[in-house]
Amino acid sequence: MKKGRIKIAFCAAFPYTVPILAGFLFLGIAYGIFMNSLGFSSIYPILMSLTIFAGSMEFVAANFLLMAFNPLNALFLTLMVNARHLFYGISMLDKYRGTGKKKVYLIYGMCDESFSINCTTDIPENVDKGWFMFFVTLLNHSYWVIGATIGGILGSLVQFNTEGLDFVMTALFVVIFIEQWMKEKTHHSALVGLGLSTVSLIIFGGNNFIIPAMLAILGILTIVRKPLEKVEVPV
Repeated sequence: MKKGRIKIAFCAAFPYTVPILAGFLFLGIAYGIFMNSLGFSSIYPILMSLTIFAGSMEFVAANFLLMAFNPLNALFLTLMVNARHLFYGISMLDKYRGTGKKKVYLIYGMCDESFSINCTTDIPENVDKGWFMFFVTLLNHSYWVIGATIGGILGSLVQFNTEGLDFVMTALFVVIFIEQWMKEKTHHSALVGLGLSTVSLIIFGGNNFIIPAMLAILGILTIVRKPLEKVEVPV
């Protein structure tokens, strides 16, 4: 009976993750090759994709491994880059209630794509909610690990011209930004982010602007959050 319930949940979850499959495989392969171009063996992207599972942060972490040891800077930047997960977690408290031991992995493996599927999907009554969300998370995680593994192995076996490959991280953020821009009816938050990032870049330079920009964006958006909500939600 339990095996049947698990199988039904897997079959229900898999179709929702198919669009993620292509994207994660491509980005994972690029990440594995990128790590190899920096001089790391294939085991690094494999283990990092398996344990970190934060696509954009993994690209950042690759550069951190080549820099002088500064754990506080790494910790702070990681918290800023992934701060959105704080809000993801709060919004998923009710969804994850009653999932038992699976809740630990659901929290650990939550990424943008898994959050989007698990938060918005109307799960059929005959499908176990906990197992459905578990398989959505597990499948997305596995796609990323498989992609990074392929990229790491290919990068170590085949000689690629990796010039400009590090731009993939920039391209990733650009795609995320455009996607969010297209989803929003108003663009106040995006414009605030662009403006403050530009000012920080001018003041602090290309190597030091990220943390000041993130702090400024967080502070300003916190202050103007309620006015922005009134503007963005029509009465």
